[in-house]
Amino acid sequence: MNQQTTDTFFNGKLHIQQDPAGYRFSIDAILLASHARPRAKERVLDLGTGCGIIPLILAYRHPDITAFGIEIQKELARMALANVKNNKLQNQITVLCQDMRDLKPDIIGGPVDLVVCNPPYHKPKSGRLNPDRQRAIARHELKINLAEMLQTAKRMLRTAGRFVTIYAAERLTDLIVQMRAHGIEPKSMRTIHGQPAAEARRILVSGAKGAQAGIRLHSPLIIYDSKGGYSQEIQEMFEP
Repeated sequence: MNQQTTDTFFNGKLHIQQDPAGYRFSIDAILLASHARPRAKERVLDLGTGCGIIPLILAYRHPDITAFGIEIQKELARMALANVKNNKLQNQITVLCQDMRDLKPDIIGGPVDLVVCNPPYHKPKSGRLNPDRQRAIARHELKINLAEMLQTAKRMLRTAGRFVTIYAAERLTDLIVQMRAHGIEPKSMRTIHGQPAAEARRILVSGAKGAQAGIRLHSPLIIYDSKGGYSQEIQEMFEP
C-alpha cells in the first residue's frame, strides 16, 4: 500500500487516513453525514463505509450513538478500522469487512434505526471505468447494485427506521422506484448544485421503512459561492 495521507476535520479533532492512489472520499460523504442526523442513542449503519469517514463524523458529532461500517474491500476496511482506533472511537464504531448482501441484523446485535449509504452511482457499462480497482468498485455497480443495496437497507432497518442516501441526479427515477419496491417510502429530497444557476448533479434523498406516502422537497443545496469558495452552509459542515 502507498504512503497514506491524513486529512483533518473539526479543527484537527478528527484525523482521517487515506491511500493517495486508491479510492478517496469526496464531498458527497460530507454532505451525506451532515444530512443523516441520527437521534440520541440510535444505532446507525453505513453501507460501503470506505475509510470510515461517515461513521467517524457521525460518532464525533453524536457521542451517544452506536455506528457500524460495512466494507467489502479488505484494504479499505483495514483503513477504516485504523481510523476508528486512531480517533479513539472504537467504543462507538464497529467496522466489518463483508459483502452487505450477506449482512443480517443478528450479526450486529439487531436491527438499526438509521441506514446511510453513499453507493456507486454508475451502472457497470456506463461511462469510463476507472483503472484503479478501489475507485471502480466505489463508483460503478461492480460489487453491489441499487436494488441489492436497498434490499440490505430494508432487511437491517427496524420498522419505521430511516434511510438516507446521496445519489446521481440523473438516476433519481431509479432510486425512487427501487426505494418503494423495497418498502422504503421516500420522505424528503434535496437537490445539490455547484452554483445557483447550475443543474443538479447530485440529490439527497431520505425515506422510512413502511411509511405512508408523502414527500417534502427542500431548498437546493449550493456548494460554491460567487467567488468559487464553499458556500456558508458547506463551510459550517466542516466546523466542530
